[in-house]
Amino acid sequence: MAALVLALTGGARASAEGWEALRQPGAIAIMRHALAPGTGDPAQFDVDDCATQRNLDRRGRAQARAIGAAFRAEGIAVDRVLSSQWCRCRETAELLGLGPVEELASLNSFFRRYGRREPQTAATRAFLAGLPADRRLVLVTHQVNISALTGGYPASGEVFVVQVDADGAVEITGRIPIEP
Repeated sequence: MAALVLALTGGARASAEGWEALRQPGAIAIMRHALAPGTGDPAQFDVDDCATQRNLDRRGRAQARAIGAAFRAEGIAVDRVLSSQWCRCRETAELLGLGPVEELASLNSFFRRYGRREPQTAATRAFLAGLPADRRLVLVTHQVNISALTGGYPASGEVFVVQVDADGAVEITGRIPIEP
């Protein structure tokens, strides 16, 4: 895990620029859940039963803890941590250790329910646009949600640093790539 923390805080130019972007007023961290091997969820998926979902493995849990440690090492204080209701996102958010975790349904995956893409993305944009500019948030969600919001494609555990304007337009201002 020490090597992971070093990779997060130590050298990559993208990481240094990402941490600096996160220090800016109004910056929001949008993170793809930590490593959960596989794609999508099993056919018997139930949001209330983690046994029916694709979940973090040992490396994913270590990755989530290391990301939280990197936030602390970088001196990034967080006002709120919001998460998808999926178990892999909630567990990632909890293991970050950055504060109490709140669920936000618009962060739920629409991977197999593509018709929900637009309304969920609009709801997330409206939520973000309505925040006070001095709030520092971490959102833990899924690749499809982040791609819909930003046009970018995050790796597992990667943090996109964004700024959101009053209309809900999201701009990536930094990236903190995370290796599992």
